[in-house]
Amino acid sequence: MKSKEREGSALTGLKVVFVKELQEYAGSVRMVVLMVLILLTAGASLYVATQTLRSYVGEDSYMLLSLFTIAQNPIPSFMSFISFLVPLTGIALGFDAINSEYQNRTLGRLLSQPIYRDVLLFGKALGALVAMAVVLLALWLLVIGCAMFFLGVPPTGEQIARALMYYLITLLYGLLWYMIAMTMSIIFRQSAVSALVSIALWLFFMIFWPMISQVVAALAGGGSEYETAKLSVVLGRVSPYNLYLESSIAMLSPTTRSLGVVLFSQIQGAMMGSPLPFGQSVLLIWPQMTSFVASVILVFALAYVIFQRKEIRM
Repeated sequence: MKSKEREGSALTGLKVVFVKELQEYAGSVRMVVLMVLILLTAGASLYVATQTLRSYVGEDSYMLLSLFTIAQNPIPSFMSFISFLVPLTGIALGFDAINSEYQNRTLGRLLSQPIYRDVLLFGKALGALVAMAVVLLALWLLVIGCAMFFLGVPPTGEQIARALMYYLITLLYGLLWYMIAMTMSIIFRQSAVSALVSIALWLFFMIFWPMISQVVAALAGGGSEYETAKLSVVLGRVSPYNLYLESSIAMLSPTTRSLGVVLFSQIQGAMMGSPLPFGQSVLLIWPQMTSFVASVILVFALAYVIFQRKEIRM
């Protein structure tokens, strides 16, 4: 027997699913709560940063980027807040992406239309991506506005390029956790279970994996400090949180020249403290960016395979 082939475009129904998701996010209470929480926390860190930087106007050539990284006890930096809240946003948008359709008995009606399962997943992911992109773009414009209003210093082209690259890194980080949460919503029929498993994975990679990687590196290092340090860095990069921090630091701190273990012979002749050009910083984080993109594709493929094997009843 011949296998049944798709009729029409492979992306039939994508626009319908995408618009439906955006409308749900725009009117949902969870999106409003997340936006208020992000704006309040980011606003507090920006206020502290601007007050601190006022005394350094004219001395720091990367004033805009410093707004992202400066912290003052007890308020963390803007980057610290974002690294904590963006995964939560992705999980909050994705933990019931599919199982809510099961519970509302709308999944069968959706797929009875000319909408394929992969298109449904892609449309939901695209809707969440645009929703997060709008929120993060508002935050980035807020940072640039604060730099110009409070400090009176317009950002340079390189600072804007680095800030936009950091925006892209953050967007990929949030999308990865959305994909993980959506996969959990396919595996588990109960929304509470998929949310708990997603949050547990996030906490594991953010808190417990760095400790586990250091213990494993110490045991497998063979007593060599260099091998132990190198193995600890490699194992630490299994965590998306660590990849995000490395990429963010390299973009927001132009003086960062390496993200791994560096020997003294490797820095001989280097002008320590001098900033790297934007292109060199992009090359420095290219492996981390590739890992993010590959992880998103891998998790989406896993979600698609699991979803294809699910039985759907009307």
